Amino acid sequence: MLEKGIALETHEINPFAEDASANYIDIHPFNRVPAIRHGDFTLYETGAITQYLDEAFEGPSLQPETVVKRARMRQVISIVDSYGYWPLVRKVFSERVFNRAFRETTNEAVVSEGLEESAPVLAILENLASDSGYIAATSYSLADAHLVPMIDYFLMAPEGTNMFQSYPKLVRWWNCVKERPSTIATRPFLTSEKP
Repeated sequence: MLEKGIALETHEINPFAEDASANYIDIHPFNRVPAIRHGDFTLYETGAITQYLDEAFEGPSLQPETVVKRARMRQVISIVDSYGYWPLVRKVFSERVFNRAFRETTNEAVVSEGLEESAPVLAILENLASDSGYIAATSYSLADAHLVPMIDYFLMAPEGTNMFQSYPKLVRWWNCVKERPSTIATRPFLTSEKP
């Protein structure tokens, strides 16, 4: 986790592969990502992992100091997980960008549906966005870390970029976070080789 300065050993896992190894199922019984092992402790679910890493390791805190801002951070994370991931990433990015990169057919109906479902999520995030340029607090928090990859993926679709311009606070937020080393490190590579 770059924002904390934690050195991690990573392993690429295809959570959609039909032949998941029994070893990974022992780590994440739902066969999804991410999951971590820290010594004898195993943990899965993104929100739980990021909060654990923030609290278990030295470095700058990625959780706001006040209870109100921490609640807002958790609310944004929950909104993104519950309502944002599927339309932003699984429908718009996967269909428009991922499928095209791997010469798969794009289902235009799914892209349209994803854009329609993304609009209210983006509008809510626009209303909740902090005036400081970060999403939930006056400094970078776990909410920013959670939202960054989904927006980065969404913006790879031309329709996503066009839609996003309608949300000025989100545009300002993106301009604050898009060049952070942690943002660049989570950017997907759509070829077999990383640069």
